[in-house]
Amino acid sequence: MRPVKFDPSPDPSADRAFLGLALAEARRAGEAAEVPVGAVVVRDGEVVATGRNRVRESGDPTAHAEVVAIRAAAARLGNYRLTGCDLYVTIEPCLMCAGAIVHARIRRLVYGAAEPKFGAVQSLIPLTTLGLPHRLAVASAETAPEAAAEAAREARDLLRSFFRARRRPTRPGDREGSSEGSSRSAGG
Repeated sequence: MRPVKFDPSPDPSADRAFLGLALAEARRAGEAAEVPVGAVVVRDGEVVATGRNRVRESGDPTAHAEVVAIRAAAARLGNYRLTGCDLYVTIEPCLMCAGAIVHARIRRLVYGAAEPKFGAVQSLIPLTTLGLPHRLAVASAETAPEAAAEAAREARDLLRSFFRARRRPTRPGDREGSSEGSSRSAGG
């Protein structure tokens, strides 16, 4: 069984709006010195929960934006099964987050930019190869109409700027290119 199908949006303007909210969460994460990733859970066109990376703030390596948003949505709805809910996230989820998305029974995932180092939806580990029983509709904003594709570029630019700033030498003699290089390895 193929659990993932790449799904064109039934409402591209809604996708862009919700990705915009996820981008706002990503910016908040970056302002808090977290890897700038944001997520929004939506049901029936209404925001149920939002999340941003909180790995450093919480000291919890699982506090990725997707997991934070899923936990908040489950608490608000009183059910760990988020059937009928869609998740909008700025960056392609990692394997841990993809697992949480599947376990929560998210109906549709829309992500901004691909994550070639840790992406577990199509980049590094295609979700379709895992043989999972839950069918998850997926849309990447990178391949969407222009408005949503702009959100993917914004998400990618946020990450690049964040890591570029972290790699800048802060003292004479510091070397550029510190070991902190990947969005997911640094808590994204």
